[in-house]
Amino acid sequence: MNLTGTPFFVLTILLFVGSIALAMAQWRGRGVFGWVPGVRAPGGDAPTGDVPDGGGPTGGVPGGGVPGVAVPGAGARRGRGPLRALSYLGTILLCQFTAVAMVFVVVNNENQLYDNWGDLLGTSNHVRAVPVPPKDEGLAGDRAAASAAASAGASATPAPKVPQAFHTPDSDAVPRSVKQADLKGKLSGVDGEVLVWTPPQYDDPAYKDKTFPVVELLAGYPGASSAWFGDTMDAAKQLEPLMKSGQVTPFILVSPRVTLLGKTDTGCADVPGKVNADTWLSRDVPQMVMDNFRADTTADRWALSGYSAGAHCASRLALAHPNRYRAAISMSGYNDPAGEAVSLTAKDPKLRETSNPLYILTHAATPPNVALYVTGKRGDGLEDATALQQAAKSPTTVTPVETTGAHLTSTWKPLVVPTFKWLTGIIPPR
Repeated sequence: MNLTGTPFFVLTILLFVGSIALAMAQWRGRGVFGWVPGVRAPGGDAPTGDVPDGGGPTGGVPGGGVPGVAVPGAGARRGRGPLRALSYLGTILLCQFTAVAMVFVVVNNENQLYDNWGDLLGTSNHVRAVPVPPKDEGLAGDRAAASAAASAGASATPAPKVPQAFHTPDSDAVPRSVKQADLKGKLSGVDGEVLVWTPPQYDDPAYKDKTFPVVELLAGYPGASSAWFGDTMDAAKQLEPLMKSGQVTPFILVSPRVTLLGKTDTGCADVPGKVNADTWLSRDVPQMVMDNFRADTTADRWALSGYSAGAHCASRLALAHPNRYRAAISMSGYNDPAGEAVSLTAKDPKLRETSNPLYILTHAATPPNVALYVTGKRGDGLEDATALQQAAKSPTTVTPVETTGAHLTSTWKPLVVPTFKWLTGIIPPR
């Protein structure tokens, strides 16, 4: 059973109520582990609390037996004390466990931290292999290179599109209008789910020959791909009416898996021998989208948006790949990968330096044609946003926005609409 959504939440409520009912039954002397003092035992025996050792209430044996004659079950009743104590202790622990589980599910549903048991326990590993990625030729690189070779007289044809199977999302928290692909990354060696939502215009006959811009949505760490579409961020629900009214560009929204190494944050980087997270997000996922949807194939029509660790990734990927992305929205992100305690990129000094968006920006051969919208409060991203703004040179633009909320999805969810209105100014409808 999935950890997010209504079914598991209802199950935890039932377990909690059941544990409380068991505790009350034991307290009232009706538990399955024995009778408490003062409650008449089965078969008409005197209350166990009124029976002295060796005799009944009047000095005889309970039930009218003869003094000195052993009564079957008397020793068992005397032995119920330790067993009863253990049963009470077990029930108390059960009540505590189910209460904690219920609170966890409430928090998890609110923030969409873990979709399944593997993510929760840190046992899931979505890295099938770690090949050396081929040279980056840009968003539609393979096909563009093949087409260019063909036009130059070489016997080359554009690479064929690879159809992908889709199904309803595994997470019950995700609307049924969202499609899920279980993608096996060809270039990255990463396997993971990718959630895709198409705007209302996509199925409108008037737009049947139109292509659409794309925004990749990146969750924090820990964070599930379902977070952007579930109640946590409600991106599609918030943006759909604005897309219909023309206030927001009709983007295809794509939320790929970002938790790839269990209890380790990849930093959305390619780390030799460990993971190709960058290649997964910037190459495999976009290629699948372009192969299966009427998606624009030029970098000026693609963007990223993320919160927390996903915000770091959004800035990092956009600045590192201006040949793939035009803009990025970063909500309460950070520049130094060490901002995430379990970041893989923070463990190596050189990788920590080169994975820093500020370093990428200041060491670019030419200023990238990328627009960043970076939010944060003092002590939580604002200073990093200001540093990026001060380092930016045309055509790079950085828009820092101060927020006041805590480092929670309740702060970022209300930012979805204003950030996408800003993004509409960068990537307008056409």
